Amino acid sequence: MSTSDIAIRVTNLSKCYHIYDTPHDRLKQFIAPRVQRLAWQKPKQYFREFWAVKDISFEIKKGETVGIIGRNGSGKSTLLQMICGTLNPSSGRVETNGRIAALLELGSGFNPEFTGRENVYMNASVLGLSNKEIDERFDDIVAFADIGDFIEQSVKTYSSGMMVRLAFAVIAHVDADILVIDEALAVGDAFFTQKCMRFLRTFMKTGTVLFVSHDTASIKSLCNYAVWIEKGQVLQEGEPKEVCELYLEAFYEAQQGKSSSTKLKEFKKTDDTRPLKDQRLEFINTSNLRNDLQIFKFDPDAASFGKGGAQIHDVQLLDENEHPLAWIVGGEKVTLRVFVHAYQDLDSPIIGFYVKDRLGQNLFGDNTFLTYREQFVHCQKEGELQADFVFYMPLLPAGEYSINVAIANGTQEKHEQHHWIHDAVLFKSESSSVASGLIGIPMLAVKLQALETAI
Repeated sequence: MSTSDIAIRVTNLSKCYHIYDTPHDRLKQFIAPRVQRLAWQKPKQYFREFWAVKDISFEIKKGETVGIIGRNGSGKSTLLQMICGTLNPSSGRVETNGRIAALLELGSGFNPEFTGRENVYMNASVLGLSNKEIDERFDDIVAFADIGDFIEQSVKTYSSGMMVRLAFAVIAHVDADILVIDEALAVGDAFFTQKCMRFLRTFMKTGTVLFVSHDTASIKSLCNYAVWIEKGQVLQEGEPKEVCELYLEAFYEAQQGKSSSTKLKEFKKTDDTRPLKDQRLEFINTSNLRNDLQIFKFDPDAASFGKGGAQIHDVQLLDENEHPLAWIVGGEKVTLRVFVHAYQDLDSPIIGFYVKDRLGQNLFGDNTFLTYREQFVHCQKEGELQADFVFYMPLLPAGEYSINVAIANGTQEKHEQHHWIHDAVLFKSESSSVASGLIGIPMLAVKLQALETAI
């Protein structure tokens, strides 16, 4: 790949900090090694090395939107600061191709004693705009930030939300080629966050975005590539859906210990001889999709994790007559049935599900906790559980969808995850009536009429 196709190239990038146990050690490190060298002695080290980022390499092509996820302290912010040039690396190299505009730590790049107006001019000039260009765009910047008369007040009087508004408004108007955003939008209000997301989606059509967030839904929605950083190193990179699923597993492991690696028992497959009933026969008879239909059965080999105290051994998507569904249009009454075998006593089991689109975004879901929080269903070791979720299927844009299912024990806030299955069941939607959005709802009636004007 030619260099002109690359927006950001990071090669063996590392950042090391020296950690001193006491202030005296810092003074010793400044003086003692020099004296020891003069005495032809091997210099002694009075500090510990902490590698915030260690030997990270990746490339981002022009026009890509790349998400970086990782827990607090994993090195994400340090990495972004080195890419933006506000922090020098200990080793390695960063190459960028184009103008970078960054929204890093809250308030970074602003002088708290300056007014909002003065900070706009200072920040925009640092990003490469001339005073004439800033003059031409100033009104648009103020309108985007929407902080009113506070633009003439000292920035130290701003709330965190106002600070983000002004900072984002500046980077949105500097004609950047690359946007680097570090979790800053998390402090904005819903209206401004939506405004920022609209800008980002427009910018993504032509520009490059490097986006850091703890919100895996945003990573899956916005990004076409994801990098997971842990303890300063790249732990996983690839498709956002796959990387975020692995990150989810690591989250549960951190909460409840290492997941079970024990091979779970094989279960005899349930009866698949019941006749398949396709919904909306009138629709299918007038379409050319009839020959493409297939039954999407439970996949026992789908990616999963958990402590292993219980195992989901079958998942079924059924119509009103309990026939397995091949596909849906939306509006039909369906049952999602989950079968579980317990390998230990479960005093408060919770079974739940998510329906996800092809990007892995959660569309809707539910679990049994709220319904049974006052009357827990106990399950003894080697017992069986069955959960039925009966609902009207929303209208989904045409395409393939997956259902994630899980069995846990405990409460909504504190529980042990025993078996979580990604993409346990796939199904198709053939709806052509979703005007916009991720899902639609069946309308009982749609009316439009002209009303007479009273004289």
